[in-house]
Amino acid sequence: MLNNKELARLIDELWNKFWSGGIANPLTAIEQITYLIFMKRIDDLDLERKQMAEFSDEEYVSIFEGVFPEPTEEEEKAIANGAEDKVKRVKKETLRWSHFKNISPNDLKLKHIQEYVFPFIKELGGENAHFTTYMKNAVFIIPTPSLLDEAIETIEQIFAEIKKDTNEHQDIQGDVYEMLLNEIASAGKNGQFRTPRHIIQMVVELVDPQPEDKVGDPACGTAGFLLGAYQHTQNLLKSSGKLVHMKDKEKKLYEDGYKGYDIDVTMVRLGLMNLMMHGIDNPNIEYTDTLSKKFNPAEIGTYDVILANPPFTGNLNKGEIDSETLNLSTTKTELLFIERIYTMLRKGGTAGIIIPQGVLFGTGKAFVEARKIMIEKSQLKAVITMPSGVFKPYAGVATAVLIFTKTGETDDVWFYEMAGDGLTLDDKRAETDINDIPEILELYKNRDATQQNDRKAKHFFVSKKEIVENDYDLSFNSYKEEVYEEIEYDEPKDILEKLEGIEKDIINGLEKVKSLF
Repeated sequence: MLNNKELARLIDELWNKFWSGGIANPLTAIEQITYLIFMKRIDDLDLERKQMAEFSDEEYVSIFEGVFPEPTEEEEKAIANGAEDKVKRVKKETLRWSHFKNISPNDLKLKHIQEYVFPFIKELGGENAHFTTYMKNAVFIIPTPSLLDEAIETIEQIFAEIKKDTNEHQDIQGDVYEMLLNEIASAGKNGQFRTPRHIIQMVVELVDPQPEDKVGDPACGTAGFLLGAYQHTQNLLKSSGKLVHMKDKEKKLYEDGYKGYDIDVTMVRLGLMNLMMHGIDNPNIEYTDTLSKKFNPAEIGTYDVILANPPFTGNLNKGEIDSETLNLSTTKTELLFIERIYTMLRKGGTAGIIIPQGVLFGTGKAFVEARKIMIEKSQLKAVITMPSGVFKPYAGVATAVLIFTKTGETDDVWFYEMAGDGLTLDDKRAETDINDIPEILELYKNRDATQQNDRKAKHFFVSKKEIVENDYDLSFNSYKEEVYEEIEYDEPKDILEKLEGIEKDIINGLEKVKSLF
């Protein structure tokens, strides 16, 4: 969630411009805004890489070298015969944000973007890239030159504001998406809500993915968890000095280790652009329902880490469920995703997932069986309950973070009841001093079930034996020891004497009032 008020104001202003400019559908606005941000970001990224190559005296081929579109065989012949003026193409340098933003008049600018810039970015990554595949049917529908100019001006201001931010990994597109989601909610649309960045960072740090890990998200949305894991491992590589020495082949293998899925093609596009804007040249996100029969069985048991906040408000058609690899007798997505995540993990792999708290204590057979998967077939390490305000203003549901590893079975489970995440729990989500996240990270890292275990505290361990005896219930309150203050009451005789005294005072007071008349 954005806490920079100026940045929030600019993004709100950007949305208002699109709304007044004729693009009132929030998801369409998000998509069009993201295209523009993407154009800006790939220009910046290319210039950064060029400077780094010059600094290290390495060769670098800019994506803006050459002409676009590449001339066909027939066009090559026309050029050879002196008919170059009949071939519609431009230098790729003119496709840079830093170039086309200055084109005047603005109607030529819009035409240049529609005819050249947007078709160019749709083909980034090559013919067979996931990005090219899912951008094939994408359209640039900003209707007027004036709206385009206003949007470009505001995006310039947004990037200038971001430069002031100490967070070098600012998730720009994610912030736009997060801000505009409130419009989707107010429009009454069923849909996605983005996991706040600080919650993503908490889950990522709890799981602690390593650079060599294959990381997946079976319902990735705008790829927030994949990006969080990528940035986490980037920091590990930087601190070890390995990042600067990484060759192109090694970089490709490293980046290929991040894979996501989503059932909404718009989310797939947004997720792909989000990862590309942050340095992954050929991100891997597929338009696939991971709970359906269309899910590739070759992906089963191949992931070292799964990070996810899967949708938990729907039911699937029973006939569409992948019954060969999913055995839970239910159509509830929040339960099926637990089993899917378990099946995607390799032996020894770890998952960090967010689920609605109802999953922790639901008494239905499928609820119990889903919890058994994490307790009997895995090592359930932590259950961290979060207050309902964490996902406001988009949703008010109370959630929990579960950390489990696909190996052996559970011994002792660490429970923590989060009271606050550093922001107020109302729709405003303003900054506050109540923030349990640093303590959660510290205690989880140094947890020790042999130490003193106080069930009156907001964190403690519970043995597997006790959990099994309690029908696999994982709710915090089922194991917390409530503290009741003993209240001492006066003897009845003393209470009556006090009442008689009060009554006498009232009578005396009334007599004094009467004497005045």
